Amino acid sequence: MLERGRDVSGNSISHGDSPAAAPPQPRGDARALLIGRFRRIRSVTGALAARLSPEDQQVQSLPTASPVKWHLGHTSWFLERHVLERLVPGYTAFDDRYAYLFNDQPSQGANCLPAHQRGMLSRPSCDEISRYRDHVNACTLRLIGDTPSETFPQVARLIELALHHEQRHQEQILADIKHVFWSNPLGPVYQAPVPTPQQPAAGQSWFEHAGGAVEVGYDGTGFAFDLERPRHVVFVSPFRFSARLVTCGEYQEFIEEGGYDDPAHWHPDGWAVAQAEGWRAPLYWQKHGGLWHQFTMAGLKLVDEEEPVAHVSWYEAAAFARWAGKRLPSEAEWELMAEGRRRTGNLLEYGRLHPAVASCAGEGPWQLYGDCWEWTSDVIAPYPRHQASDLAVGEYADPPPAGNRVLKGGSCATPGDMIRSSYRHHLSPAARWHVSGIRLAQDL
Repeated sequence: MLERGRDVSGNSISHGDSPAAAPPQPRGDARALLIGRFRRIRSVTGALAARLSPEDQQVQSLPTASPVKWHLGHTSWFLERHVLERLVPGYTAFDDRYAYLFNDQPSQGANCLPAHQRGMLSRPSCDEISRYRDHVNACTLRLIGDTPSETFPQVARLIELALHHEQRHQEQILADIKHVFWSNPLGPVYQAPVPTPQQPAAGQSWFEHAGGAVEVGYDGTGFAFDLERPRHVVFVSPFRFSARLVTCGEYQEFIEEGGYDDPAHWHPDGWAVAQAEGWRAPLYWQKHGGLWHQFTMAGLKLVDEEEPVAHVSWYEAAAFARWAGKRLPSEAEWELMAEGRRRTGNLLEYGRLHPAVASCAGEGPWQLYGDCWEWTSDVIAPYPRHQASDLAVGEYADPPPAGNRVLKGGSCATPGDMIRSSYRHHLSPAARWHVSGIRLAQDL
């Protein structure tokens, strides 16, 4: 279980003897809450990395992934560039060269290291990046404490963006290191298995919605990314929505009945990718002695047929849905079924880092939050009447990549306090290394 609200080896917030490192005293509830949230989130990132050797943190096993130590540097650089340099008069960067190493927005004219070359960085070392994080922590805490009350809301808003940005990278750290360990013939283990009761998944059932003109998108007063706004009206036809995620056992039926051999189930682009990449099962699945096993953060284990299937691409999810005579839900359908429900589930704080069997106790639908990101049928795009806010900085100043598909609900690696019904994750339709699964829908 991850420890929250504590300084952790590898990312301790500086509490040195020098005045520059001393944390400011909170002034008011909002200030104290932000200080506590800042400490907690930065410490969680450090805890995730503290389980890894410097060698682990160096490796980049996919062009679309990044080394762990790059994530540690990038999240600190984001704070430095978009908070400290903007808001602290006379602030001097910790190291001017880091803008080239840790910026990831070449589309904005920045001269930065190509993403696929991040694994070539033997320097700065992990210790140097830790010192960088300590420096940025101390400066940000001082900024929170010294900001006058009249300008504090604006400062807090930008820091909150940086914290949500960091939480997104916490999940990416876990996705990326899992692929690194899977790529290693020694099969390293990230953590010991978390004991869980063995139980069957509840049988699949369905919930119906009458559809109509409905509102989707964020309209609250808390934090949300620009892509979640504005709240707007869409028309939804009547539909059925599956009560739980598709299980490994159900997906094995798809495999055994030739799902990877019949192009009729597949989007043409997906069929081409599957053939070129040799897909025969979800990522991390492999057969030993005629039995399916899967690689997890706790090492290799037998596939549990009752657990949700994970690490499937949008192409695989859509092919399974067509094979099953169903379809993937639209983003609006998913949001309608999730809106107003408690944001609880098998998320990062649970510590399992692996999808859990759906018990389907209480009111459904179940597994809406946590376990697996759920592919939808929608391509990511800004909503109608979208307008960029003052939070359109860095990687949030660019439109999302064309063709990426929307995922909803979070996974077992998603921090719980960053997820909500309106949250819009998006990945390439061929992406498999995030914890992505399948929920089905059907027209009425």
